[in-house]
Amino acid sequence: MVVTTANFIPDKELEILGIVKGNVVQSKNIGRDFMASLKNIAGGEIKGYTEMLAESRDTAYYRMVEEAKNLGADAVICMRFASASLMQGTSEMMAYGTAVKFV
Repeated sequence: MVVTTANFIPDKELEILGIVKGNVVQSKNIGRDFMASLKNIAGGEIKGYTEMLAESRDTAYYRMVEEAKNLGADAVICMRFASASLMQGTSEMMAYGTAVKFV
């Protein structure tokens, strides 16, 4: 499966199948939230949240790819990530793009 942020794939004629997406909402446990709030006072990277967001991106990406495969797509173009905070300590990550088939 080709996944790209580009609007096209060179030398390929494409049939658009539709929008595909994958999302996940994750939170860290109370211990990590406590450590993150201490780090917030001192400053610096909050590695627990960095790891959580990396996991979220991977999960959302793979869910989007699975949705594209279920449509019979050969590729996803115009792929993007979006994120939001739903409440303190949680984040939603969404991967989305346009599923296409090679003609």
